[in-house]
Order: sequence, then structure tokens, then C-alpha cells
Amino acid sequence: MIEMSGSKRYDLVVVGGGTGGLLSALIAAGTGARVALLERDRTGGDCLWTGCVPSKSLIAAAGLAHRMRNADSVGLTPVEPVVDLARVMDRVWAAIHTIEPQDSPERLRAAGIDVLAATGEFTGPGRILAGEDELRFRSAIVATGSRPDVPPIPGLRNAEPLTSDTVWSLRELPDRLLVLGGGPIGCELAQAFGRLGSNVTLVETADELLLKEEPRARQLIAERLGAEGVDLRLGRRASQVRPAAREHDGGETRNELLLDGPAGTETVPFDRVLVATGRRPRTEGLGLERVGVEVGAGGAVTVDRRLRTTGRRIFAVGDVTGLLPFTHVAAHHARVATPNALFHTRTSVSETLPWVTFTDPEIGHVGLTEDEARSKWGERAIIAEHDYADLDRAITEGKAYGFAKLVADPHGRLIGATVAAPGGGEAIAELTAWVSRGEKIAALSRSVHAYPTLAEGPARADDEHLAARYSTPRMRAALRPVLATLRLLER
Repeated sequence: MIEMSGSKRYDLVVVGGGTGGLLSALIAAGTGARVALLERDRTGGDCLWTGCVPSKSLIAAAGLAHRMRNADSVGLTPVEPVVDLARVMDRVWAAIHTIEPQDSPERLRAAGIDVLAATGEFTGPGRILAGEDELRFRSAIVATGSRPDVPPIPGLRNAEPLTSDTVWSLRELPDRLLVLGGGPIGCELAQAFGRLGSNVTLVETADELLLKEEPRARQLIAERLGAEGVDLRLGRRASQVRPAAREHDGGETRNELLLDGPAGTETVPFDRVLVATGRRPRTEGLGLERVGVEVGAGGAVTVDRRLRTTGRRIFAVGDVTGLLPFTHVAAHHARVATPNALFHTRTSVSETLPWVTFTDPEIGHVGLTEDEARSKWGERAIIAEHDYADLDRAITEGKAYGFAKLVADPHGRLIGATVAAPGGGEAIAELTAWVSRGEKIAALSRSVHAYPTLAEGPARADDEHLAARYSTPRMRAALRPVLATLRLLER
């Protein structure tokens, strides 16, 4: 590639060093392209520093604490764990720093990528400002991610709210923790902190948790959280946060939340509040308007199926697109957008994208829910379920709860699945492959699964569906003469 006098020229400039940006840059550099990555803070993004890695590390500690308290489920004497949140957080940060080198500037530079500690700002077609330097590019990928969105509740900011970005700085366990939001982040962290010893109240405006999940999965998680002591306040609207006017339950409380609900105004005392009410794409200050990139009302960059923005030769990946806000989705976007940006290929985003909510039990989901299938095909949609109360491995583990549900169209093609059960996040991988390949639901039963494993659950759902299908009086009547003929022939 020819250098242009007075500026640096690149085949691809990537703005943002999270998962989508990192993988985009590495893929491009691997093809021999000249690549610049602009990251103003630290490479690794939300997944490494404030999202997947720290939250799953915390959930691991909380899960073990819960198992210790409930050791009688496997015939051991229960014991109350001694929880020192500072030590738990040290372990969380140790996990982060163990993984950090994989996302480091050193690794990127070794791959031939120019890593610039700068905020990118588009100045015109094919040009972007990186600090004091203006770079020229053939194509660009915007991968600036998202940030927690704190709602404008009067008095909330005075209570120094925690978010999924800042909660990892805690060193002492809050006695009374208020969680605002009943989505995946709110449910995961509410359960984790409850298991570590906080008295947790979770507030959600909707009447149910986890609105994108199967209704049965929503109910299961609500029941599990309630059984573990999380105080669920569903169908309530937070109206104000104010300093506590008095002591509650004999202890000093810093703040209280006023809730409007069916029974009138309720008061919830708390020591710390964790806001998990959603995230907002990071698009401010990028100069997107100068290069014709459209941004929607919610702040997300508008993209098509090939992840092209409305700006010429500019693509976007990950949370900034407002599509599914998951690390694996950002990685998938990078694999789609990078060849499209560099080589004018026409790859499109997959329609089969799984997700996992890491509560206990986990909820793994892909494709259509039962309600979505029923809305298209009514009673002709095929539904198969299996309760993990009857799954051998779940019984032996002392975790006999949850279910697997398979959803198929009237022709028997698998179009969706939910595994709300222990190991649900692992089991959904196989089901995603079946759905993406357009396999028939019966193929799952024919595939041999090792026994005893938690991953057998979906296959058992298929077994039960097929048994019910072929064991009807009508089917037995149809097969009776066939069997009789075969008996005569084999005499």
C-alpha cells in the first residue's frame, strides 16, 4: 500500500478495543492488512474488566458458598462459609489479570497492529483524528461498546450508585443491597451477593424477571431467588431515593427507596444500590455525523445485515449496534464485518445466536420461544420438554431442578430451545448447532449422548416427544397388522 504524504494511511482503522474491536484488528492483521486500533482507556473492553470475567468469577465464589450451606443435598454436613468480600474481589481481579495478556497492546503490536491510546474522531470521509495525528483509511470499524445507563430517579445519584462497571471496587459486603433491574445482570448479581451474605432487594418495573426468556424460565428464576432470600419487588416503579429518616430493624441505614406499586407507596431501606437497568451505546464524540453514520434514538449505530453503517466504508460491531449485547455476538460481528470491510465480501450476520443468563440454574437460549412459535403456527408448533427432576445426573449432583424445552416448526425442524437447568449454558451449544443447520428435532434423539451427563436433558426431551408421538392408540392400531404380518413371515 502506498503511503500518503503528511499522514498515516491504513487499510482498516478500528475504534474501540473491546472484544469486537480486538478480533476485528487481529483478523485484519492476519490477512496482511495495515491496521490501526484506537483505544482511549485499556484494551480488553467491558468483557475483561467489568463484565463476563469478573461477574463469572464472583458467581463462582457465590455458588460455592451456596453449596457449602446446602451440603446436605449430597449427604454432607452443611457449614456456613466465612465470606471476606475483599478476598473474593482479590480472586476476581486475579482472574482478570490472568486473562489480561490475551487482550494486551503487546500482543496486538506483536501481530502487526498499530495500537494508539486515543479517542477516535472522524473528521471527514476516509479520515479520523487519533490524538494529534490524522489517520487515513480505506475502511473503518466502530466498536466502542456500551456503558451502564443510570435512570433519572430523583436522589439516585446522591446515593453513589454502583453499576456493573464499578461494583468490582467493593471491599466490604453491603448489609442491605438494593438492585434496580430484573434483567440478566440484575438477576445474576442479586443472586451472587445474596449467596455471599447480603440482604438483597431486587426491584423491577415489569411484573416478571427476564422478559426475553421462556415464561417457565422466568418463573423458575423468580422462585429460586425468592427461596434464597432475595426480596423481589416486581411491578413497582422507583420514584425517589432519599436519606433514611430513621433506623430500620435496629440498624443504621443510609438511604431508602420509594416505590409506587399496586398497594401504594413502599419504602425499601438500603446501604448500597446497584443499578442494572440497561446499557447505552457509546457514540458521543466520535464525529459520526461528519461521515454520514446514522445513530438511532437510543444511541445505537444503524447497521444492515452485513454490519455496514450509512457512512461510506464504515462498519460497526458489538454493543454499539444495539443488537444482542453479548461478547460472543461481538466476536461473531467481527468475523462478519472485517472481511466485508477489507475485501467487499457479502457475509451477513447469523440469525442463530444463543445467549446464556448465568443465574443458578443457568438459562441457555437459542432461536424462537414457545410463544413465538405458537404465534406463527398455533397448535401445529411442536414442543418437547424434559424436567431435570428426572434426569439421572442432576439427581446424583443434588441439582434436580430445571427443564429443557425444544421448539420445532410443523415440519419437525428445530427452530429454538431453552435449557433452564444446571449446565444450561453448556447444553445450548449443541442445540445452536442443530438449529443453525436446520436439523429435524428427531435428530437430537438419534445422536448418542454420554451417560450420565447434564447435556442429556434436551435429548431426553426429544425421546419423550417421540415416545408420545409413536405410542398413541392410532399409531398402535396402524402398526398392529404390520407386526402380525412380520410374525407370520418369521415363523
